[in-house]
Amino acid sequence: MTQEIILHYQLADGTTRTVDAKIGATIMDTAIQNDIDEVVAECGGSLICATCHVYLDEATAALYDPPDEMELDMLEGVAAERREHSRLSCQLVVKAEIAGHTIGTPESQ
Repeated sequence: MTQEIILHYQLADGTTRTVDAKIGATIMDTAIQNDIDEVVAECGGSLICATCHVYLDEATAALYDPPDEMELDMLEGVAAERREHSRLSCQLVVKAEIAGHTIGTPESQ
């Protein structure tokens, strides 16, 4: 049986959606499976479109390795404001340590 955690998505309109997230899935896949429309993911997680841009808070960002060069290159082309802890959700795997954390979504992708 797949282990799940609770994850929150802070939507651009200020509302929060709480979802079950499967450990080992990506934050992008979790958003798509839970109809989080703010995560578009046009390329399906191939790291070629930057339409799965999300915002992490400092505590959540600290639980992940820094983005690699390819992700940094893609983050240069995001449609919304790029922030200090902007990431592409296709590159972030759900893990037990982020249980209860909140993932921010931008106004546009």
